[in-house]
Amino acid sequence: MRAVAVDPSVSGRLILQEVDRPSLLPSEALIKVAAISLNRGEVRRAQTAAAGWRPGWDLAGTIETPAADGSGFPVGTRVVGFVPSGAWAEYVAVPTDAIASLPDSVSFADAATLPVAGLTALHGLAKGGLLLGKSVLITGASGGVGYFAVQLARQAGAIVTAQLRRSDWINFIKEAGAHQTIVGESLGEFSPYDVILDSTGGTLLSNAISAIAKDGICVTYGTTADGTVTFDAKSFYGAGGASLYGFILFHELKREPAAIGLAKLVRLLADQRLKPHIDRTASWTEIASVAQQLSDRQFIGKAVLHLN
Repeated sequence: MRAVAVDPSVSGRLILQEVDRPSLLPSEALIKVAAISLNRGEVRRAQTAAAGWRPGWDLAGTIETPAADGSGFPVGTRVVGFVPSGAWAEYVAVPTDAIASLPDSVSFADAATLPVAGLTALHGLAKGGLLLGKSVLITGASGGVGYFAVQLARQAGAIVTAQLRRSDWINFIKEAGAHQTIVGESLGEFSPYDVILDSTGGTLLSNAISAIAKDGICVTYGTTADGTVTFDAKSFYGAGGASLYGFILFHELKREPAAIGLAKLVRLLADQRLKPHIDRTASWTEIASVAQQLSDRQFIGKAVLHLN
């Protein structure tokens, strides 16, 4: 079969190469992949990874071989799945506790956007508890995680503030459910915030920490701007009961299998209460080019590549 792998000798460092089909553990199903989604984290790692490393977290397709232990779904079931690496391949072995079935109304393309972006938004917001009536700030709201988080927070009854880098994205994010928007790094206008999801780090995270409400929580899950953060400790502890939570999806999924969150997200997609924003679609043979476009921020939504 073919799979995407790192090759430092080529432009973009990503190629399609022939590899062996995966062998299956008893609790794994073999999925024939129809669509994959790209995330900045795996693309960044591919820029420094050793030759032969196989990236990829998000996939959607059909069950080719069901799990030998009887868990999971039968042959031919349409599914979405998540793996720690190697999802960008024609066939992927996926643990059955990281797979959710898809109704016919949910496309492979839409489903492929869910695992990393959707689960990060879902679990990140959950750190804030019951969101009804709470003030929620989402930085980098135009990104894959942010776009899902705006929708999920709005449906949970939160008052949603979306932070953006550019003013021409305001209508885009308000259509997703944001009540109000901030352009730039000054976050005081609608503060304080009970729940903050931040993917940027740097000055923006510093400002977010200073804008937190009493007993509020700031969930940081990325440092796209800067990993070094200097903040006003007095204003932070002075809020009273505020907390800063370091979020890594792989750690969260040790507590709750990916299948549970994926099933919730699929139901929301099927009910048209959640909608991904797919800004790039292409054949997976264009993986290196699309990955570079993602790294260069040439588009604001998700990138989905099709394998057939």
